[in-house]
Amino acid sequence: MSIEDGIAVITLDRPDKLNAFTTTMENELIEAFDATDANDAVRAVILTGAGRAFCAGADLSSGAETFSEWSAETNGNDANGDDLRRDGVDLRRDGGGRVVLRMFDSLKPIIAAINGPAVGVGITMTLAADFRLAADDARMGFVFNRRGLVPESCSSWLLPKLVPLQRALDWIYSGRIFTAAEAFSAGLVYRLHSREDLLGEATALAHSLTRDTAPVSVALSRQMVWRMLGVEHPMVAHRVESIGINARGAQADVREGIAAFLEKREAVFPDRCSDAMPDLFSSHLPRPRW
Repeated sequence: MSIEDGIAVITLDRPDKLNAFTTTMENELIEAFDATDANDAVRAVILTGAGRAFCAGADLSSGAETFSEWSAETNGNDANGDDLRRDGVDLRRDGGGRVVLRMFDSLKPIIAAINGPAVGVGITMTLAADFRLAADDARMGFVFNRRGLVPESCSSWLLPKLVPLQRALDWIYSGRIFTAAEAFSAGLVYRLHSREDLLGEATALAHSLTRDTAPVSVALSRQMVWRMLGVEHPMVAHRVESIGINARGAQADVREGIAAFLEKREAVFPDRCSDAMPDLFSSHLPRPRW
C-alpha cells in the first residue's frame, strides 16, 4: 500500500498469477483497510491490480481440492458468535466475503480501478467499493456456476442493488465473461478509461470527493448510504439522520463549515475520524451475526 496526498492505493500484487486471490491476500486486504481507517491522513482508498490483470479470481493451483479443503480449516470464528457452523461443525467463512464486509465498514470512500480481467472474487470484491472505474478493454465475469460453485463475497446481496435484477441474473446464471462496455451500460462501472489513464483518473476522482469535505461527514455519509440499502422503512433513515444532524451540529466541523461559507474561504475542518465519530447506528442497526 502507498499513500500520497491523502489517497491510499492498495495494489493486488501477484502479477505473475494475474493477482489470483489467496488466503494471504484476504488477510492482507483486511489489514490494509484497518490501516486506512486508522490513519487520519488517508481521505480515500483506491484498490487496483499490478500488471495486466485486476484479479483472475481464486487461486486454483490446488486443483479440484481448492474448495473441498475448506472443510479442514476455519477463519474468523470467534467467541463473540461471529462464526459459521453446520451440523455442529465449524465451517470456513468465505474469504472474499470477509474482505467485502470489511470494505462495507470502511470510513473512507473506496474506488476500484479495474485495470484488467476481473472474474470471480476479482469482480465480486469490487462490489463494496463506492465507485468502479475500469479500463475500456477489461473483461469481467461472475463465473461461479461454471465452476460448480455459487456466488460469494456478499454478491448475492450487493449485485442486484447495483444493476437491474435480470442483468444480475444473466451474469450469475450463465457465468459468462462480459466486456467493460457492457458493465458500464448496466451501471456496474461508473466510468471507462484507457488502461494508461485509469489510475490517474481514479486519483482525480478521489480528490474531487474529499478536497472540500469534512472527513467525519464523509465517513458518516458513506455508512448511512450503505447501511440504508437493506432497511425496511424510511423511518429508520429518518431516525439515523436525525441523530446525525444533532450530533454533528454540536461538533466543531459545523461551525467551521458555516463560517467558511459566510467568509467565502476554504474550510479547514478540525474533526477527525479517529476521535470524533458519533455513534449513529448502534440503537437502530445492530451489527448482524451469522
